[in-house]
Amino acid sequence: MPSSYSLPKLMEDEIDALIEAGYYSSKSDVVKDALREMLDKNKNLRIAAAIEMYRKGGISLGRAAEIADVSLPDFKEALKERGIKIVLRHDRKMMKGADRIMKKMK
Repeated sequence: MPSSYSLPKLMEDEIDALIEAGYYSSKSDVVKDALREMLDKNKNLRIAAAIEMYRKGGISLGRAAEIADVSLPDFKEALKERGIKIVLRHDRKMMKGADRIMKKMK
């Protein structure tokens, strides 16, 4: 999904200079690297982003912990600290597989 952002002129010039100097091949690469560095240096931002993605229902609990770069128990604790309830979501493939097993058992 394409996004656009407004940046101060100096930042635009710096991005262009980095590309012209050969450090990056595109503006997108500069932004991705900057975001990756920011999240690597500020673990709380990475956890906050993962929590918000989980809260919106876009990712599973396990995937959110992976994105946050913390253990599953630590991620659950982070949710608890913020008053966010853990919601168990069922994967459709998993549910179909469980249905097939149940039918075979009858």
